[in-house]
Amino acid sequence: MRGAPSEPADSYYEVRPDSTDVSATRFRIKPGKTSVRKWLAAFSSDGQLDVGKTLNRIHRGGIHPAIRGEVWEFLLGCYHPMSTFDERKQIRQHRRAQYVRLKNECCKMFPVVGSGKYITAPVITEDGQPIRNPVVALETNLGKTEMAKELTSNGPLDMKVVQWMHTLHQIGLDVKRTDRTLLFYDKPENLSKLWDILSVYAWIDIDVGYCQARMSDLCSPMIILLENEADAFWCFERLMRRLRGNFQCTETFVGVQTQLSNLATVTQVIDPKLHQHLETLGGGNYLFAFRMLMVLFRREFSFCDSLYLWEMMWALQYDPDLLSLYEELELNMEKAEGSKGKSKPTQKYGNVLKDKSLVLLHQARGLDDVVKILNDMTGNLDAKKACIGALKLHKKYVKAKTHRNAKSMG
Repeated sequence: MRGAPSEPADSYYEVRPDSTDVSATRFRIKPGKTSVRKWLAAFSSDGQLDVGKTLNRIHRGGIHPAIRGEVWEFLLGCYHPMSTFDERKQIRQHRRAQYVRLKNECCKMFPVVGSGKYITAPVITEDGQPIRNPVVALETNLGKTEMAKELTSNGPLDMKVVQWMHTLHQIGLDVKRTDRTLLFYDKPENLSKLWDILSVYAWIDIDVGYCQARMSDLCSPMIILLENEADAFWCFERLMRRLRGNFQCTETFVGVQTQLSNLATVTQVIDPKLHQHLETLGGGNYLFAFRMLMVLFRREFSFCDSLYLWEMMWALQYDPDLLSLYEELELNMEKAEGSKGKSKPTQKYGNVLKDKSLVLLHQARGLDDVVKILNDMTGNLDAKKACIGALKLHKKYVKAKTHRNAKSMG
């Protein structure tokens, strides 16, 4: 409604009363630009989405929390904008049934999946022998002997199953820590829902499995925004298609290495003094930015601002041609997709470094100082300012690079 006052976006995500150190969002919902009414009006009579108008509104004002989950399903490629209401209904029903099958498959291997419980202690050894852990017995209401029988009821376990079971307690430990300032996670059923989704994903993507202290940060918003567990799972799965390459690390290769290299290149062009200083300190590989790039700045911004940042990135990089590619891929053929996704937040991070340039130049005397200065930003960054700054930075980078190329050719 024109003339109506804006409201703080984090009023939609209740914080626990005992949480006193939670950063408030700097983003305020502007009436009209991202309203439910305008979202519904963006669809044709048979359900096709006017994606151009929608993306323009997202660029100008983000997404209203009341419709954020629905919009994210389009931004992440769960649905093509030219699909109809009937087509999406069929796709949704098929995916929900598929998730139930996957979850049942996991439940047969480990009965805690889907039980409303989760575990935080290991249940199996590296060679596939059950661990009679009293902590697990308390968490699941299953006796130590009963749990051991369940795990070995079908004979020796396949190593793929053993590898998966090794991740389950790691997921549980992260579930206990993820977004615990939010009242949403005071409900045990929401914690178990997060654990179930991450456990099922770790099973279907065995090459990546679960990456501790990172994936739960990416999945948590899906649980909060989408009430149906299967819908939240497929939204998270679509996000991971873009990002899974980040989580594939070996002894000689870090998953986000390409993005770290891009960040180094951007910084070298837009702020050569800072780049030189970081190289002098031994940080020329930019590994200090590892965590931020892995979880898309979830810990550098308030909860609400990080959601705004994500949808701005996705809207700016939206490519419906990728969606048909998503639909053609089978779940076991998604390895290559992680490297093809277009989510490249290096410009955003470059802007963060640029903002901290003077502090880093004058106060950082070692890599520990760099990490401390950047960690001090946790929860205190302005998402909208970061997005605007990143766009300006991108233009500056392109201009500087074009000028460099022209000089080298001259």
